[in-house]
Amino acid sequence: MAEPNRTSSRPALDDVSKAIIGHLQSDGRAAYSAIAREIGLSEAAVRQRVQRLLDSDVLQIVAVTDPAQVGFDRQAMIGLTVHGDLGGVQVALNEMPEVAYIVLTAGRFDILVEVVCVDDDHLLDLLTAKIRAIPGVADTETFVYLKLAKQRYDWGTR
Repeated sequence: MAEPNRTSSRPALDDVSKAIIGHLQSDGRAAYSAIAREIGLSEAAVRQRVQRLLDSDVLQIVAVTDPAQVGFDRQAMIGLTVHGDLGGVQVALNEMPEVAYIVLTAGRFDILVEVVCVDDDHLLDLLTAKIRAIPGVADTETFVYLKLAKQRYDWGTR
């Protein structure tokens, strides 16, 4: 699946789609019938709109966990400096199950990568055997998470 380009044209979201997204951000398990009652649509119309939002990659409905409580005791953000094309590095990172988030940036680092690992040994192996071995990766800087202080996904729509 291609990654979304957030700077390209986006699908226009009307107020109804934004309301549906808002409800699902508050409770991803909300029944379509309950959402329909709240916004004045039929359940079938809500279901169709949600499916279109899912199909267009505007929306994902997932269970968000605290990694430490499900056996992943080490999280980190890794800044990568890349020589040459970023595309090949991004593709290689996409294939790593430990990688949760990839951002191409303008600034000190070319790419920021959030990783979730079982422990420090797992993180060390990921860095040395996988990430630093990707052609084009010139340098890395790792920011180890000591505590997850806030993780929210209910910031709404504009």
